[in-house]
Amino acid sequence: MGTESHFFAYISKIRWVIRWGLKRNAIPENVMEHSWEVSTIAHVMALIGNQRFDKEYDANLVATTALYHDVSEVITGDMPTPIKYHSRGMQKAFKEVEIQAERELLSLLPADLRDNFEPLLVSSCVPDYVKDLIKGADTIAAYLKCQAELKAGNNEFSKAAEDISARLQGFNMEEVNAFLKLFVPSYQLTLDELLNGGEKIRNLPLQHQ
Repeated sequence: MGTESHFFAYISKIRWVIRWGLKRNAIPENVMEHSWEVSTIAHVMALIGNQRFDKEYDANLVATTALYHDVSEVITGDMPTPIKYHSRGMQKAFKEVEIQAERELLSLLPADLRDNFEPLLVSSCVPDYVKDLIKGADTIAAYLKCQAELKAGNNEFSKAAEDISARLQGFNMEEVNAFLKLFVPSYQLTLDELLNGGEKIRNLPLQHQ
């Protein structure tokens, strides 16, 4: 009971794991800030599902699971998507590494807390609807990242933006579509425009369509 645990000190290192490692980034992004963004998006998507589409999501579970969804990358690093899905063999091998990393992180926790954390850390224990919402939020976050890079004049992300836009259209999730319509256009505004009421937003097309 009194033995110290390295769990949180260990996962705090995800702030040093940089995403999009094979691309030149105008705006660097680490796994810690990415996890926060995915968590907030997934949380509001769960609330939208409950309020507008008669779902019975546990929004707090969705948000909490999303916060931990990439912590295994403190062991594995951030594997770029083109490499991760290069072949079935690569995909299978990396999945096995991810599973092992999740279990290793779980083992760092005190024994009396592991049952509480297993549904958050071990992907096979996460409910399907939670996985779906987090995957949708993760893809939206990737889309927003691509749009920010393109706005900064970085064409390195042009192909990724096309691929992710196509992926969003294929999701067929009401919650994803609602977030895109409700919140995404505002991301194109500057802080001054947001503070002045965001009048430009009415004329902004959704670039994923």
